[in-house]
Amino acid sequence: MSGRYVQYGCGLSAPEGWNNFDASPRLRLERLPGVGALADALGFRLFPRNIGFGDIVAGLPLPDGSVDAIYASHVLEHLARQDISRALANTFRLLRPGGVFRMIVPDLASRAERYLRDRAAGRHGAADAFMEACNVGATKRPKGPVGLLRSLFGHSGHLWMYDRELIADLLQQAGFVDVRPCEFHDSGDPIFDLVEDRGRFFDDGEPEAAMQARRPNAPGAASA
Repeated sequence: MSGRYVQYGCGLSAPEGWNNFDASPRLRLERLPGVGALADALGFRLFPRNIGFGDIVAGLPLPDGSVDAIYASHVLEHLARQDISRALANTFRLLRPGGVFRMIVPDLASRAERYLRDRAAGRHGAADAFMEACNVGATKRPKGPVGLLRSLFGHSGHLWMYDRELIADLLQQAGFVDVRPCEFHDSGDPIFDLVEDRGRFFDDGEPEAAMQARRPNAPGAASA
C-alpha cells in the first residue's frame, strides 16, 4: 500500500492505512495537552489515537496535491449549505491529479418518494416519519446546560439534504470529472474496502446518494 489516503468526518471509524480526521469538539478537547492522559486515567477517552482533529471547511493540515484518495461518509449533510462548496474545493485541492474522491450523503429523493407513498397510502405520521428520516429540525427544545451544549456543538442533525443530481452538480462545479453514482466496494481499489461500511450505503433498504469523482489528470498526462 502506498500513497496517502484521507478520511474526514470519520467519527470513531479509523482503519489503519488511512489518515483519519474529525471535527468533533470532544476530539479537540481530548487532544489538548494533559486532557488525553486524564481521559485515559478516568476511562473517558472516546476517540482512537489515530484520529486527528481536522475541519474540511477550514482545510485539513495536509499539503495540496498530496493525497491519492479521499473518503467522506455521511459528513457533508452536517455542513451549512454555504459551506459545502468550500469543503469540496478543499477536497479537490488536497487530491493529486487523478486522485479519487468517494462520498455518501443521505438521499433526499428516496426519502421524499417514501413520504409520498406513505401519504398516498393514508399512513398516519407520514410527515413526522419523513422529518425523522431526514434528521432535520428538532423534536424538542434543548434544556439545561448539557442540552444547550449538545445543540451548539453536537453536529448530530443534518443542516441540509441532497440528491444525486445536486451533489453531481456541486462536484462538477468544484472541478471534479468522471462524476458518477457509486456502490459499496465498486471502486476497484482495495484501500476503500478498508473504510467502507455497507450499512452506510443504504437507509431502510434504499440506496443513499453515494458518488465517486476524480481530480483531472495534469495537462499532458495519460487518462486514468
